[in-house]
Amino acid sequence: MAQMGIAGMAAKMATRLEGETPQYTLTLGERSVAMNALIGHSVKLEYIQQINCTHCGRKTNKSFSQGYCYPCFQRLAQCDTCIMSPERCHYAEGTCREPEWGETHCMIDHVVYLANSSGLKVGITRGTQVPTRWIDQGAVAALPIYRVSTRLQSGLVETIYKAHVADKTSWQALLKGEPPALDLEARRDELADLCAPEIALLQQRFGVQAIQPLTAAPLQTIQYPVNEYPAKVKSFNLDKNPVAEGTLMGIKGQYLIFDTGVINIRKYGGYHLEISSPAL
Repeated sequence: MAQMGIAGMAAKMATRLEGETPQYTLTLGERSVAMNALIGHSVKLEYIQQINCTHCGRKTNKSFSQGYCYPCFQRLAQCDTCIMSPERCHYAEGTCREPEWGETHCMIDHVVYLANSSGLKVGITRGTQVPTRWIDQGAVAALPIYRVSTRLQSGLVETIYKAHVADKTSWQALLKGEPPALDLEARRDELADLCAPEIALLQQRFGVQAIQPLTAAPLQTIQYPVNEYPAKVKSFNLDKNPVAEGTLMGIKGQYLIFDTGVINIRKYGGYHLEISSPAL
């Protein structure tokens, strides 16, 4: 019997924590697929040769910045360089591409955090994106260390911490297994002492209330639904080969881990995909 597939335009997987375990939902157009239920089963994911901009909907031959057509990539504030480098936020200079979007996404409370993903890292996220951001990055533990009033301030705090700790995750290491355990609370205290003079200068600039240390924030631990990690990480590229298939061994971050390779679903925002499995 032929497997029934579900097809539509893809977006990054939605997540929610159930206890300490993320539950993943893949959205394809108007259909949703509960992905945790497919772990341990044969799954086929196929690119059906159409891409639409996730913002305006127009067809595009190439996806920019994980889902946008080129005009939107050039026009939208959410595609500006300051999104990847928040310390370069230029809202206060009056040059934001979309000031109203900046008001609702950048001029709001952000959290600076430490996480253990492929090792210790510092990161930032909007307060409303906790713990989603940590799940998307594949962190096994995360600890908020500052709450600040704007995205610019979060980027400036992160820049101070980057002198002492990484701000990137190694995706290959992430997918090879669990990282060694870290005492994030102890590292928070060590780094706070190292960075205290520079943080004090930021507080003088923006006000003490704008940059508040979170000394009592709870540690969040996350256990990903992975039956087995690959010994060697091989990534599927749907632009070169439109089919990714195999036994789904687990999910971590935005990666589906097959026994035949891994695929980053977030990379294919706007792509029209079809998923099929005997377990659907």
